[in-house]
Amino acid sequence: LDGIIRATNKLIAGSTFVVCGYGWCGKGVARRAQGLGANVIVCEVNPLYALEAVMDGFMVMPLKEASGLGDIFVTVTGDTNVITGEHFIRMKDKVIVANAGHFNVEVDLKSLNKLAVGKRDVKPLVTEYTVKSQGHRGIKPRLKRIYVLAQGRLVNLSCAEGHPAEVMDLSFANQALACEYISKNHDKMGKQVYGVPSEIDNKVSRLKLEALGIKIDKLSRRQKEYLSSWQEGT
Repeated sequence: LDGIIRATNKLIAGSTFVVCGYGWCGKGVARRAQGLGANVIVCEVNPLYALEAVMDGFMVMPLKEASGLGDIFVTVTGDTNVITGEHFIRMKDKVIVANAGHFNVEVDLKSLNKLAVGKRDVKPLVTEYTVKSQGHRGIKPRLKRIYVLAQGRLVNLSCAEGHPAEVMDLSFANQALACEYISKNHDKMGKQVYGVPSEIDNKVSRLKLEALGIKIDKLSRRQKEYLSSWQEGT
């Protein structure tokens, strides 16, 4: 959100904000956009994530439908060709398109370049594509403008300061301890992808809380016994 605002000076409040993908990153983008007053639409392919978005209070619909409604589009999927030609031709005039999920493949710029009848950089990291809108019911297609931020690359890195240190310390600590775990246990591990052990996640979380000066409660012995037993409760 910081990168989008820096690049465009766009008022988020009152806009229709389309988030493609509702994983961990998509959840964060959607909630922050909602907090700034946007009307948020979530587009998903995973039924569980889509249901979570519905229960979190967001509108959920296919991107083909949302493409004619959105003012700002952000891809956060980690996949390729998320926003394609069929979406560009349905978009309104002056929409903003950004990527916050992966490399510059989530927004299909090849299709956009084919559709465009004009292209120019209107300000640093903001490229304006002029394309023909989709004609329907006897109405002739009109020219419209689509603004792509940072050439479809990660908007938080290209248009803002990138990841705050308060987040990266968590990531690096987790990665370092995971490497240490592999070093100590590689002879017992097969050639496959492993999830980070919960004890590492818990250790990093505990250290972060201590650094923030935050204390939490601890389970009593009786509570631990209750949680680990199947003989009590319903």
